[in-house]
This record gives sequence, C-alpha cells and structure tokens, in this order.
Amino acid sequence: MDSALKGSIYTILFFFTSELLYKLYRKVKDSRHVKSESESNMYSRKQETTSNCSSLKVLFFPDSKIACRDHFITGNGCYKDICAYSHSDTALSELYKHMLACKSTLDVCVFVVTCKDLADVLARLFRRGVKVRIITDKEQLQASGSQIWTLMKDGIPVRTNDSSYLMHHKFALIDGKVLINGSFNWTRQAITGNQENLIITDDSSVTQLFMREFQKLWEQYDPKNIVAGFLPKP
Repeated sequence: MDSALKGSIYTILFFFTSELLYKLYRKVKDSRHVKSESESNMYSRKQETTSNCSSLKVLFFPDSKIACRDHFITGNGCYKDICAYSHSDTALSELYKHMLACKSTLDVCVFVVTCKDLADVLARLFRRGVKVRIITDKEQLQASGSQIWTLMKDGIPVRTNDSSYLMHHKFALIDGKVLINGSFNWTRQAITGNQENLIITDDSSVTQLFMREFQKLWEQYDPKNIVAGFLPKP
C-alpha cells in the first residue's frame, strides 16, 4: 500500500474518530447541564415536626425548554423519535406533577393564561371530575393566544374583574390544601424567558388566607352580575 493511500485512510479514520468523540462529549455535557438546571431550578424542604407545614418547594424559571406534554401529562409517554421538548425534570414538570395530583378541587387565580400546555392540564383535570374554577383579569381575555375562551367552552367556570385596575394575582389552590404562588404567569414567556418564581406549600396558616381571598373574589365577581361575554358589571 503506497504512502498516499495510507495517508488518506489515516485522515478518514481520524475524522470519524474525532466526530464520534465530539458527539460523546456533547452528550455528556448536555446531560450534566440538564441535571444542573434541574437542581438549580427546584429547591425543596420537608418538615415532619411542624403541624402547619410538612413540605415547601421553590421553583425558579426560566427553563431551557418546555417540558414535553406527552411525556409528563398524558401518561402514555412521548411517541416522537426526536422530541424538541424536555423529558428531564424542570420547574414546569414539577408544576405539572403537583397539578395532576389534584383530587377534588383546583382554584386558579391568575392574571393571564396563554400557555396551552397548562390549559390542557386544567381541561384534563376537569374531564376527570375535578371541580376547576378560574379567576382572571378581564383585559387579558383578549390577550393573544388566551386559553380562557377554550376553557370556558369546555365548561370550566371563569370569573373576571371589571375595573381599570388589574386582577394581578398569580396563585392556585389544590384541594384547598396546597398553595402555588409567585410571580409566574401562565405563559410560554414566563416558562422559558422571564425570571420567575413559584412557592408550593401546604402550610395551612398560609393556604387558608389564600382560600379566603379566592372565595372573596369569586363572590365579588358573581355570575348573576355578568353581562355580555362573562364580564361583571361595575
């Protein structure tokens, strides 16, 4: 075999070996990044000795990717060979987990809802027999991509304010026992763009205060005062 042919073979072998090593390096690096993101975006603490609060979890956004709806929500797993969404634990997947654990009631009081993935969780729970109630800001009903109209068509009761001031709360209550509260709006931008936070706690002394606030607003925006498009009279 002449030297030129040997040189070509060595060059090809070197190229393929380098490519293989680079792909292996990227795979290891990406897996470490996912683990690092998961650890940095979720903090939890359990307190077995405190009667009011047995668990506390803090979530920070943004996530690098949207959590895969099929992987985390449907229960059937993701059917795609190549999925652009995250199959690793993220702040959003942790939020999914708490919402899907709901047994009887889910009260949502959020400024704006445009994320279809989160709206799908609400619709799924409602079809499962969970009593879902939503309070949101009147002006955000017209926000681009608003999921509120779809949820209303599904039969989920929605009430809004009718004021020049904002209904700016961002909290949810699971079974009247677990509070989800923070800066996080239910939008894609909040998931993968903004610096946001959520606290998830079952501290009854705190949860009961938010239950009272939700019920106060629910009665304040009573449907008997609603006219033209589910908007309360002043």
